[in-house]
Amino acid sequence: MMNKKKLFKWLQIAIIIYCLIGITLYYLQEKILFHPKTLSSDHKFSFQLPFEEISIPFNSEDTMSMIKFFPKDSVRKGVVLYYHGNKDNVEHYAEYADNFTGNGYEVWMEDYPGYGKSRGERTEQKIYEQALQVRKMAGTKYGNDSIIIYGKSLGSGIASFVASRTANRKLILETPYYSVPDLFNSYTYIYPASYMSTYKFPTYKYLQDVTEPVTILQGTSDWIVPYRCAVKLKKVLKPGDEFIVLNGGSHNDLDSFKRFHVVLDSLLR
Repeated sequence: MMNKKKLFKWLQIAIIIYCLIGITLYYLQEKILFHPKTLSSDHKFSFQLPFEEISIPFNSEDTMSMIKFFPKDSVRKGVVLYYHGNKDNVEHYAEYADNFTGNGYEVWMEDYPGYGKSRGERTEQKIYEQALQVRKMAGTKYGNDSIIIYGKSLGSGIASFVASRTANRKLILETPYYSVPDLFNSYTYIYPASYMSTYKFPTYKYLQDVTEPVTILQGTSDWIVPYRCAVKLKKVLKPGDEFIVLNGGSHNDLDSFKRFHVVLDSLLR
């Protein structure tokens, strides 16, 4: 009888701990998913490439900040809409712009709400709407066959959404995830992540509606978006799409791989 009482007591403790951890994860998911760095409105940007700073007011509370990077050559092949990851702001990702400007493309990088100089409440729907607005702006300057959509990490779900709603030349995803609940579940598999996740970003769902060619670049040693999560996207790719594996590549070092640049340069020719 005593053993049963002790077992029941420990079971109660385990359930309480399980619930407390689950509640903590639920309320901390915003901080787990987003790591923004806010900049003051009078912050002066300084980049190696020619650039233009754009501020787009949507209403009295929501303003989107975007940087346009330009090739040093005046001849432009088109534009790459670069939807960045969950860290810092555009300043952190600016170093990757020359991968595209060196091939004759403009690069437009927006900051999501709460990142950089972008202001306003952050929601999944608002992120989609603002990302789509960037695509609409690009369409006033370039034709569909001159617009490339690029998503890195967090931005892969956003880029896939934009590509699923518009016609473009290509969609390129770097270290993408299947969905945010699936990503959370890969770390906390004992919790019902699909119900707990406020943000969904279902990359897999949007890819099924993308008509342009898709290329995915993923490393096998990625511990932020594990390979086992990204590889699930293979099943929703259409004939002709590519899933490029960089052996030993992790989440933030694919740019250091020669094959990464060989693939990227071939896509941008």
